[in-house]
Amino acid sequence: MIIFPAIDIRGGKCVRLLKGDFEKETVFSDKPEEMAKKWQAQGAEFLHLVDLDGALAGKSQNLATVEKILAAVDIPVELGGGIRTMENIDDVLALGVRRVILGSVAVRNPELVREACAKYGDRIVVGIDAKDGIVAVDGWGVSGDVEATALAKEMKKAGVKTIIYTDISRDGTLSGVNVEATAKLARESGVAIVASGGVKSIADIEALKPYEKDGIEGVIVGKSIYMGTLDLAKAIEIAAKED
Repeated sequence: MIIFPAIDIRGGKCVRLLKGDFEKETVFSDKPEEMAKKWQAQGAEFLHLVDLDGALAGKSQNLATVEKILAAVDIPVELGGGIRTMENIDDVLALGVRRVILGSVAVRNPELVREACAKYGDRIVVGIDAKDGIVAVDGWGVSGDVEATALAKEMKKAGVKTIIYTDISRDGTLSGVNVEATAKLARESGVAIVASGGVKSIADIEALKPYEKDGIEGVIVGKSIYMGTLDLAKAIEIAAKED
């Protein structure tokens, strides 16, 4: 199981939001590339980047910052946040980003997902952000009127190999990851799932670990590593253990 440290970018800074609320922002660093180096030094093997400005604008806004991160580390990174056109996908992958995360567009324009998967294969990941099992779009402010499992199955048909599943009611709350819903999605969709939202401590990593067999291939950690409630190096060690 892979641990993905999250670096959320807004205005070129490394920030965290509470439940996706842009009014509830905490700035952790003016230099996201320094955070990237820190997490790599602690053993991270893959970074999860989110362009928060992009999520609102509907197009990548912080690619200069992403380039700085790419130059600072030698581990792969994935990027999401407002990427909704093939041109934007092309530009992001051309920078050297390993995987692009498509979110709202998966609901609004599934044909683009199919086209992107046909062109780039497993470099295309879909982010499903949900509350009470219903998908949210456009920076989490709008209901997508579709059930998470139904969308995941549709994305599998489109060629998607990996889905990032975020329980937005828990994101940034340190209230514990939603293991049950995440494992259920993995089992019912048949797609590899990366868990996200609410991770607080080693207990969350240990709770997810038995569900690797169901298709949970990783977990994103954000606020917990910035606030110090989760030891990243220890989490990586536990996640890497063979069952």
